[in-house]
This record gives sequence, C-alpha cells and structure tokens, in this order.
Amino acid sequence: MTEKIQPPIPDFPADSQPPENDLTVDLTLEEFGEGADLQALADEIGDYEPPAAAADPATAGMSREDLESELAKARARLEALEKAESDHKDKHHRLMADFTNHRNRVGRETQLAVTLAERKVLLELLPVLDSFERCINATYTSLEDFHGGVVLIQRQMQEALRKAGVEPLALNVGDPFDAQHAEALTTTSQANLPDGSVAAVYERGYFLRDQLLRPARVIVNNHPEGEPSQAPA
Repeated sequence: MTEKIQPPIPDFPADSQPPENDLTVDLTLEEFGEGADLQALADEIGDYEPPAAAADPATAGMSREDLESELAKARARLEALEKAESDHKDKHHRLMADFTNHRNRVGRETQLAVTLAERKVLLELLPVLDSFERCINATYTSLEDFHGGVVLIQRQMQEALRKAGVEPLALNVGDPFDAQHAEALTTTSQANLPDGSVAAVYERGYFLRDQLLRPARVIVNNHPEGEPSQAPA
C-alpha cells in the first residue's frame, strides 16, 4: 500500500498572503525523494478542499425563512426609495416648468407695463406738438403776441411733464453751487455774486419722482484770490 503523503504547504513571505482560493502548489521531486508516488500525491491534492469561509455574523444562526424575510424587506425598502426618487424628479420637473412659465409671464407683463407708460407719456406730449404746429401756422400782428403764444406752449409742456412725474430743480442765480444736483460748465467772476454761487443757469435740472433725472448745467461764480467776496445787492 502506498503511504499517504500530506501535500506541503507553500511558504509565503511574512508581508504577503496567499491568493484567495488559489490551490496551485509548486512541487519539485527533490522535496519527496526518489520513488515517490506522484500520481497518489496528485490525487490527494485534487481531493483537497479549502476550509469554508467564516459565516456573516449578521446572518449567523438565521433560518432560511428569516433570510428570505430580510431579503423581502430589503427589496421593499429599495422599491420605496426608487419611488421616492421618481416622485422627487417629477416635482423638480414641474417646478422648473412653473418657473419658466412665471418668468415668461412676468416678462410679458413688464413689457406691457412699459408700453402703457410710454403710451401715457406720449399722449400727454402730443397736444404740445399740436400747439407748436398752430403757433407756426398762425399769423401774429406783433412780436409780443408771438412771445405770449410760445409762453403758453411752454406752460403746457411743463404741465404734461408734471403729470408724468417730472418736476424742475429749484436752482436760481445766486444760490450756492451743489455738485450733487448741478454740473459746472465753466466759471466767471462777478463782484455782485458770492464766491462759489451760481452765476447763470445754462440748462435746468429735473427730478423724476424724487430722483434726479438730469442735473442742471450752470456757470459758477469764482472770485480771484485776494478779491473779497461781495454779497448781492
């Protein structure tokens, strides 16, 4: 009878582990000596079964019914998560569609409001244009009559601007120069006006609903150095 030979266990370095489920054994004849039955050794190696893997502590001691129940619960939780994800996607798509519709509606309403505001202002200005045309086509007997007609058109224009929310800036000659509401075009030297005051108003400034619409363009009085400032008579 051939003596049963235990297959040698290959040596691995201390810092490495043998590959999992790797049953390859490196054998040489010198390890068993002459006359060794290699066929019997091969049969022994073929019948060798590795030790069973350690059971999962979470499922250790559970019956088949318990495992199937846990699997059914896990599948139910997965289906619930997939359904919640699908619901969230639907809500997201609906919110995006609502936001797009809201943005388009606000854009249309804003454009409509601007158009109506422009229409209102233009309807207030058209009568002024009509007055200018009548003034041009009229025959005046004197320059004073022509001047009076132009003054009436100016008042009509001011009233139209007032209805649109435009008010003139209260700035007159002799008032202190205010850089926040006026723009200095140049300077002049007039002895009868204080230094740094407005000497002339070239273009009047205007407010639009308490906000500066256009600054006034003025000429500022400036006394040369050494010349005393004089108060207006």
